[in-house]
Parts: sequence; structure tokens; C-alpha cells
Amino acid sequence: MNFQDFLQHVPNLIPVELPAEKAHVKMAPAERIQLMKNLDLSTKIPRIAAVMMLLYPKNNQTHLVLIVRNAYNGVHSSQIAFPGGKYEISDADFQETAMRETQEEIGISSEKIKIIKPFTSVYIPPSNFSVYPFLGISLQELSFYPDVREVADIIELPLSVFLSDEIIIEATLSTSYATNISVPAFNIQNHVVWGATAMILSELREVLKITFEEKI
Repeated sequence: MNFQDFLQHVPNLIPVELPAEKAHVKMAPAERIQLMKNLDLSTKIPRIAAVMMLLYPKNNQTHLVLIVRNAYNGVHSSQIAFPGGKYEISDADFQETAMRETQEEIGISSEKIKIIKPFTSVYIPPSNFSVYPFLGISLQELSFYPDVREVADIIELPLSVFLSDEIIIEATLSTSYATNISVPAFNIQNHVVWGATAMILSELREVLKITFEEKI
């Protein structure tokens, strides 16, 4: 999608009602859905993280940036994710967390990002995190400077590809829920994107399709 066309429709995006769980469950493993039905979140004290869904122009086309996390001893090792990270007590709010972590992880300062709206948070049982996504836009082409300690690679995903149903797949994975189970996922540049990132992407897709349906 041409970036200037995209910008013309951004004001229509702001009032769109978030589909929330209706969008999340489309990309959630069945085992997670069952687990959440039986989970009493009031007994949990989740850690908080915030992530940035950043849209920007590249070659006059709208793109979304994702990262490939480095391998490490943890449940999210080597996964595809949004730039973002853990809330720090010095952060004024979760939006500031998303901004700060975006600069730390991929080198894009807050001055280059306009926050459009927050999206629905997602709870991640294996790590006991609640993740708060924010949609941001940069009006300029970006050069990324990934933190080599945390980021193995940068994925620049054209919005037209992201909105295509051809990237939706079923993948067989071993997860924290079970071994060798079928999960809904996105095939993004030969990476299988599933779990919380896929659920957040699902809500973003639905909001964008509502906003730009005449362009799709």
C-alpha cells in the first residue's frame, strides 16, 4: 500500500473499535484457549511489557517492522516479535516503555514516532507477562540499528503482504502447552510467527482491514 494513501486513512483508524479477544483467538492455539478458560488471572501478578507496532515508508510503500530475537535460555528464544520489552518503574506509562524499548532494540528514537492508539493487551501464561501493544507511525524512511545483544535480525514486512490471507498457515510445533500440536500462525519471510505476536498481529490486521477495506 502506498504510504501517502495510507496516511490519508489514518484518521479513520483512530475511532475503530478494537476487536480484542475476537481477533486474538483466531491466532491462538486451542490449548491456550482452553487454558485461559480455566485460569483465574486474579491469582496472578503478571509482569508488564509493552511493544511497538511501527508502520513507516520504504520505497514509498507502507511497511511494518518486526525483530528476530536472539537465542537465549528462555521461553521466547529466537522468536519473531515486535520491538519492545519490560516495563521499568522509571517509565511514566506503558507507552513510554514501548518507545524506550524501540529505541534500545532497533535504534529508532521517540522523536521519529507518532503514537496512533493503544491496542488490546495479551497475557502470556508461560512467562507470566501481560503485553501492551501500541500502534505507531513514522513519516520518514528508517535506518535500523539493532542491539546485537537482543536482536538477531530485522524483518521489514510490506503492509500489502501482511494483509494478504496467503500468509496465514497451520504449523505443527512443540509449545509450552503440548508437543507436536497444530497452531495457527503467519508465514512471514519464511519465519513461523505464532503465539502472542500472532495474536497481536491478528488484531492489527482486523483494524487495518476495517479502515482500509476499500484499498484491499
